[in-house]
Amino acid sequence: MEMKNENESVSVSENENKSQNKFENEILSMLDNESVSENESVSENENEIHHPFHRQHPLVLVAEQSNEGLKAHCDGCGELLSAPCFTCIHCNYHLHKQCAEAPLYIRNHPLHPKHSLRGLSLRQRPYPRDQRVDGCALCKEKRNMCFYKCRHWGCYFSIDIKCAQLYSSIKFSQPSKHDIHEHPLTFIESPMAIDVFKRFSCSWCHEPLTDAIYFCSECPFFILHKKCLDELPPKINHPSYHIHPIFLYHSSIDCFCNLCQKQHSGPFYGCTLCDFNINIGCALPISIVEGKSRHQHPFTLFRRRGSFICDACGTEGNSISYICLKCYIEVHKKCTSLPCIIKFSRHGDCIFHKYFLEDLTRHDCKICFNEVKLDRGSYSCRKPGCNYVVHVNCVLEDRRLYKLIEDEKQCKELQEKSMQSPIIRVIEVNEAGEATKIQHLSHQHCLVLAEKMEEEIDRKCDGCMLPISNIFYYCSECPFFLHKTCAELPRIKQHWFRQSNATLDFKSFKKCDFCSQRCSGFFYIIEEHWDMCLRCAKVADIIECEGHQHFLFFDFKCEEECNGCGIRCRRGAFRCG
Repeated sequence: MEMKNENESVSVSENENKSQNKFENEILSMLDNESVSENESVSENENEIHHPFHRQHPLVLVAEQSNEGLKAHCDGCGELLSAPCFTCIHCNYHLHKQCAEAPLYIRNHPLHPKHSLRGLSLRQRPYPRDQRVDGCALCKEKRNMCFYKCRHWGCYFSIDIKCAQLYSSIKFSQPSKHDIHEHPLTFIESPMAIDVFKRFSCSWCHEPLTDAIYFCSECPFFILHKKCLDELPPKINHPSYHIHPIFLYHSSIDCFCNLCQKQHSGPFYGCTLCDFNINIGCALPISIVEGKSRHQHPFTLFRRRGSFICDACGTEGNSISYICLKCYIEVHKKCTSLPCIIKFSRHGDCIFHKYFLEDLTRHDCKICFNEVKLDRGSYSCRKPGCNYVVHVNCVLEDRRLYKLIEDEKQCKELQEKSMQSPIIRVIEVNEAGEATKIQHLSHQHCLVLAEKMEEEIDRKCDGCMLPISNIFYYCSECPFFLHKTCAELPRIKQHWFRQSNATLDFKSFKKCDFCSQRCSGFFYIIEEHWDMCLRCAKVADIIECEGHQHFLFFDFKCEEECNGCGIRCRRGAFRCG
């Protein structure tokens, strides 16, 4: 990715600061005006509001939900829309009533007492400097929804609008300092009342957060059970180590666990005489693990001497395993909490975990292209006719590429949401139901469908900048052309390069961060700071190359020299398995 020169960076930064300060001044002036509500301007019609994030049109109140339901998503929190809500009758913009009435400014939020005098201001994405803003302090994600950001200069604390709304109903303690962590920890007595905590586990024992917890709002995933923090014994005798007792130690550096063979942060048990260390989770494993959202039966602790093959992920383990007495399976401790359903960026549908494959034909992993054993755990697609299968460790290796799905209902909602970001309005259709005349969001005139050029003229698509060949849309009033496939692209899509949404932009001339070519046309913006031209956006994660006899797949970890140009790959590359 090309770095901007110093003068350009200063100019962009100044413009962003001016825009940010202007918006904050507007908010503060609204707060100071007693005749105006804290979150919207009241229209003469009491069923309408003028919201600052949608100034062009008023939003109309929908008090009751129809039998067909509201098949759209809230632009505030991103959730499926339900009444009561506010909607724009002119364009596709909707807000739950709770989101529309959310305050534009919050003073003294309990998760950020450091800058309580400055407070938090409501923002919407895309946000100009979003790459510098931290993920939500509560759910730890950076989702495509409105969020509150600290107004203190240089502080990038943020919390999603949905999570911010919890502070009025859930009691948070003021953060307090503990010796085991560099940042203050916040205490929550009933974490299961907060949906986002159902997806996490304790950083030490890795068990679900069913009891009181401490969590850090500044670190990505530092969450502890209160009992883990307060009740750790100073000395234990461990069944896997009979030579000496092992003692509790605190260290600022990572410790290598002799049982699970991994590096761990935080306190650990060890013997300094024998240089033997065990992390907290392996030293004090829970006897029974239950969680019907992950497996329908409880797992029971099974201490063993020697190795085993985990039925959930297909890799080797040792010393400590868990068994299901009804299913006759043996798994790693970490695999007792494997997600049943995930949405992976490199596949269009949700994929499901299975302990064995019913299909007896050979399957290769669509990530590493090595064989997937039929009697080992894997993730696969349930869609009829789809043979997408991946190894458990391959698909879960990069947290940025997948999203946890709670149930099949959420799968359907995701599929519906992906179909609700069109950028065309159909005006006329033919007998076959094909759109013959459309209004495209990128162009001021209507576009007409054609099968071929009337004259032998070299025309290029204004979306992908490639030559026009067969079916396309054209403007009868000016020279504007779009391939039919380019015209039908969704405004928001999930690209395989990242799990987060990519947004279509068609108002600029810029440099693609993937092919390094400067061009006009349409771009997808990924995570608000990567620009991808349509030619790159159409490239799949598995390709055929004319100069090679095998399929090539994209490897995010590849940093070798390219066999085509000889330049070292910095951000992954296509390679042969």
